[in-house]
Amino acid sequence: MTILGVIAASNRPPLVVDYLVVAGGGGASIGGGGAGGALTSTNLSVSASTNYTVTIGGGGAGGTTGSGAASNGSNSVFSTFTATGGGGGGGNLGTNTTTNGSNGGSGGGGGTTAGTGTSGQGNAGGVRGGIRSTGGGGGKNGAGANGVDSGVDVGNGGAGGTGLDSSISGSSVNYAAGGGGAGEDGGGAAGGASAGAGVISGSVNNGVTNRGGGGGGSWTASTGASGGSGVVILSYPNVYTISNPGGGLTFSTSTSGNNKITTFTAGTGNVSWA
Repeated sequence: MTILGVIAASNRPPLVVDYLVVAGGGGASIGGGGAGGALTSTNLSVSASTNYTVTIGGGGAGGTTGSGAASNGSNSVFSTFTATGGGGGGGNLGTNTTTNGSNGGSGGGGGTTAGTGTSGQGNAGGVRGGIRSTGGGGGKNGAGANGVDSGVDVGNGGAGGTGLDSSISGSSVNYAAGGGGAGEDGGGAAGGASAGAGVISGSVNNGVTNRGGGGGGSWTASTGASGGSGVVILSYPNVYTISNPGGGLTFSTSTSGNNKITTFTAGTGNVSWA
């Protein structure tokens, strides 16, 4: 390196990274899917010319039998930070046909038992109000609501837990909300724009791609909604350039003020800065 190059390098700001890591959301059955776990922080010191792992988790598949539990989402990773996939929603058809929500980053909405969330990443799902309703999936910033049975043959699914509104990408975007549960007479609202609302019948509402929201429950669908895939977003000083040694990752980079913002939407591999 030339003397001018050494001077220029010495004048560069420290290589610090703000990050958002969101796992894939849980699929839904009748109960709403739990949001993918979400981790976010600022000013993480990293080293240039060092490889750091990035993995983007997929959303969980919906339950295939209506009353069967849906699949969990998959984990997302940046460096040593792992966000846990959201828990799949459970089912609730009558007194003796109940499956529980699964544990995850946020828990899936359940029949008699909801899934639990992971500390620091999300919250538990809600439970059924009776045989006519199920709970909403948990979200990053709130638990899923319980279903409500308000009379004979009347039941409404619980709302999904609230998600996280983050501006790391340069504008406010909702991530990691819980999917609404379903009831015989009404579906619960999604916990935010990243997740699916519950429905009685008709088309199911999947979690949003690269937002990590849970799928919305359905009372009658043969296959429930899927969870939204996860995302990793890194913000760092714009004098540095990021690369993907060995490939394997799908990503894009933009500039906002004095920072570059790189958004990873699929795959697994290493990243490095120069």
